[in-house]
Amino acid sequence: MPSPSEFLAALRGIRYPGFTRDIVSFGIVKDIEVSSSTVTVILQAPAAKKETVDHIVTEVRGVVSSMADGATVEVRVEAAPPPAANAAAGAAARRSIDGVKHIIAVASGKGGVGKSTVAVNLAIAMSSLGRKIGLMDADIYGPSLAMMVGADGAATITRERTIVPLERFGIRYVSMGLFVDKDTAVVWRGPMVAKAEAEFLFNVKWGELDCLVLDLPPGTGDAQLTITQRVALDGGVIVTTPQALALLDVRRGVAMFSQVGVPVIGVVENMSYHLCRRCGGRHEIFAHGGGAQLAESLGVPFLGELPLSAALREGGDNARPLMATDPAHPVSVQFRKIAVSVIEAIERPPEIHPQE
Repeated sequence: MPSPSEFLAALRGIRYPGFTRDIVSFGIVKDIEVSSSTVTVILQAPAAKKETVDHIVTEVRGVVSSMADGATVEVRVEAAPPPAANAAAGAAARRSIDGVKHIIAVASGKGGVGKSTVAVNLAIAMSSLGRKIGLMDADIYGPSLAMMVGADGAATITRERTIVPLERFGIRYVSMGLFVDKDTAVVWRGPMVAKAEAEFLFNVKWGELDCLVLDLPPGTGDAQLTITQRVALDGGVIVTTPQALALLDVRRGVAMFSQVGVPVIGVVENMSYHLCRRCGGRHEIFAHGGGAQLAESLGVPFLGELPLSAALREGGDNARPLMATDPAHPVSVQFRKIAVSVIEAIERPPEIHPQE
């Protein structure tokens, strides 16, 4: 009888439906138990659809049976572990912000996927649809919104020690970049970062807002968890690129929101393709379609795909966001479609179930 490690190695040959990566790498195989007469494989696919799970079970059973030399093969699918024991208590303890109707977070499992570009243009797109929008740069170590949105000067603080946000392109925003020189590194330990995040959340004169958009730092570490556990979020938008490495981090982002009880509004695939200015051809430089497939497998909405765009990049570099300067640009049109989906998600009235 093969050993559990030999069975595990064989299961690496089973691809997760729709992807090139295998089910072991995706963490679907939780345990393998081998006795003289039985091989038991324990799977866990917390966010996959039933059809996906059934397909994986069939594949696993076939591979293990071919190696088990007549032994009984059992494949069990366990339910996902419940959120942390304090999730419910944490949700109850989350604070709202005076005057702010809704709060969403734009997140990414890794850096370099254009998360801040998406956050800025999404906020402006929501504003263009008639909403009062605020934008908070929650990345204390690497603030970028001050450069991308622009600043006419440093942020001001009232006599009551309240921060007054800047207003440009119809949105109000704050960023650590408004308080430090662009060449100054923020070298702070965790407690100082948490304090700064709390100041930006609860000590800013946001006024009346329909939605506050939080641009989270990349990753799923302490800073991100602190924010998601501290403020009452209506949902999270996850930004990815089509590469397999970025898609792996989408799973971590979904898992983070799940663990803290925050719904995922959807996934945005950035840098999805490139449209050649000369020939008009479409070139899928980083592969294509992985974001949509992964969103489907995780059971979360796919909000749309955004191309590699020189105009979008130049707008961020020059503090002239594309959504504000060229609202008719095809990329701006796509941002507006994504904004419509986000607004519908957070403003949708709660479902009322009739009493039985």
